[in-house]
Amino acid sequence: MTNASEPTTADDAHESDPDLLVDFRDVILVRGGNTLVGPVSWQVELDERWVVIGPNGAGKTSLMRMAAAQVHPTSGTAFVLNEELGKVEVRELATRIGVSSAALAERVPATEIVSDVVISAGYSVMGRWREAYDDVDRAQAVESLESMGAEHLADREFGTLSEGERKRVLISRALMTDPELLLLDEPAAGLDLGGREELVDRLGRLAADPDAPAIVLITHHVEEIPPGFTHAMLLSEGEVVVAGLLEDVMTSKNLSTTFRQQITLTKTGGRYFARRSRRAGGHRRAAG
Repeated sequence: MTNASEPTTADDAHESDPDLLVDFRDVILVRGGNTLVGPVSWQVELDERWVVIGPNGAGKTSLMRMAAAQVHPTSGTAFVLNEELGKVEVRELATRIGVSSAALAERVPATEIVSDVVISAGYSVMGRWREAYDDVDRAQAVESLESMGAEHLADREFGTLSEGERKRVLISRALMTDPELLLLDEPAAGLDLGGREELVDRLGRLAADPDAPAIVLITHHVEEIPPGFTHAMLLSEGEVVVAGLLEDVMTSKNLSTTFRQQITLTKTGGRYFARRSRRAGGHRRAAG
């Protein structure tokens, strides 16, 4: 990484620190004349676990799509896995990045067998066609499913699974290729309380695994931050409100700024909880 005291050369602008899996420099994404993200400068290192939080329309999913090399920024410089977007064949990055999202779930055929859903990640396809899967593929799929407590679902059709089961299968698929970077876009969305807590527990175990990839998790809710996450970014209207170590970022003041209302944040048992604060001096019910 270039030292702040040293002048930046043209060569520096086109190189990234090998320890940085995501290296965004003044990145802006514009679509249809609207700025969806930016300007954002953001770096994710090898062993970090990030959570990105913000209201609807904050630009979280657009940011993730750039990190997944699915879209290129309109301006700025974006490196993913030390490759500069716009100058690398996206297919070269596909199996090095694990992605789980609602958009991906919609592409899975209802009749697809769960083990095939997971294995096909290694072939960068969705929906088995003529691929011949061997014992090594199947063993890796079982291992990925076990990491999410979903190995018992291997022979089920995807369309028969509950929402919570589908989420765990898609994360298993994202882990199938031993990715260097794992991107999870609202993995707990649509889950009931039990399903959410099961998933948060599984992700907490994954975060604690020193061999797990770097993780970026997107959510609206602080209750969905698993134990063991290290960093956080708060987004509002496409721009970074604050980013850094989780303990420094997650404060009532920062959340209030991000969501534009008074938020009280508490932490219990390693988990965060947020609620809207009552206005001081609010109306009291009249006596009598």
